[in-house]
Amino acid sequence: MRSVKALMDLSGRKALVVGGAGHIGGAVADGLAELGATVSILDLDEAACEAKLSSLAEYGNHGGAAVRCDLRDEKDTRRSIQAAISHMEGMDIIVHCAAFVGTTQMDGWAVPFEEQSVDAWDAAIRVNLTSAFVIAQEARIALAASGHGSVIFFGSTYGIVGTDLRLYENTEMANPPGYAASKGGVIQLSRHLATVMAPDVRINSITPGGVLRGQPESFHEQYVSRTPLKRMATEQDLKGAVVYLASDMSEYVTGHNLVVDGGWTAW
Repeated sequence: MRSVKALMDLSGRKALVVGGAGHIGGAVADGLAELGATVSILDLDEAACEAKLSSLAEYGNHGGAAVRCDLRDEKDTRRSIQAAISHMEGMDIIVHCAAFVGTTQMDGWAVPFEEQSVDAWDAAIRVNLTSAFVIAQEARIALAASGHGSVIFFGSTYGIVGTDLRLYENTEMANPPGYAASKGGVIQLSRHLATVMAPDVRINSITPGGVLRGQPESFHEQYVSRTPLKRMATEQDLKGAVVYLASDMSEYVTGHNLVVDGGWTAW
């Protein structure tokens, strides 16, 4: 029987973090690199990709790539996945945490429901959901060949419960329905692919609660008041969840949605 330390070891594994230049993606990349994985970063901002990749050198990460990609573009997404696989000469782990969120700046997105546009809805579905499908499809051969294939999608509490609009009263924050619909789709996609890509590749999702990041105090107070653990999440809370699902700690886990929300959806 292997030790827990051995089960957590990602030495020799090749990982791609989609959205890796962002807050959550950056923490995820750190966690994977800390345990020995070679990590590549894929994001829309090329300079941010390069900066994040450079920061991983402190963990000994020297074989990864910085891949600029517009996830709304299917051809660009497929090209980028193949570029990452080619650069690392394989792929063991993919974490998809890029997304249109409530603060994304696009006309017809973070506005009242009656003003939301189909263009914004379509763009969010492309980035949050369709790109997850495209990436899994494009990487399937490399993942299956690895012997340790693990794909982790990021859902949301609003992918499993309805939006509590009371949290947003007297703030400029928004939670468009396209976000909730796409995240619900991501969670179900992970279940579907868990059966389709088995037994060679494991597919799971993580549903994070709200992450503390400078929200208005009224929102913060209301959110904490209905969270059993009495705080919002931090990026660090998600590192362990990702490492668990990426590593052999969870080698008999697939089709699972791991909720990391401080109990927010427990009542």
